[in-house]
Amino acid sequence: MTTDNEARPSKHMEFQRVARLADIPDPGREVVEIDDRLVVLLHVGGEVFAIDDVCTHDGGPLGEGDLQDHTIACPRHGAKFDIRSGAALTMPATRPTVSHEVKVEGGEIFVRLSE
Repeated sequence: MTTDNEARPSKHMEFQRVARLADIPDPGREVVEIDDRLVVLLHVGGEVFAIDDVCTHDGGPLGEGDLQDHTIACPRHGAKFDIRSGAALTMPATRPTVSHEVKVEGGEIFVRLSE
């Protein structure tokens, strides 16, 4: 029996199945909810990446933005982010969005959330 004071394993430490690879075109994207967090899955060049669906400039929905190669632009003010790392590439964003670890097995996409 555990008490509220004992450490419990975080669900964020585990990979979670979130989608089927065949359901996301290449190039393409899908927004999924993982543990109450909106994450954009991006399928580009045969690889899948996952970043928070949040522009760090004003909270805009990155999943609705223009996707060009490995760059996605926020639809609100045009801030661009690298989908591989979440790095902010252009103003007005100055901070990265969070990127998450992805693996594809048996045609299924799994994501492990970053803290």
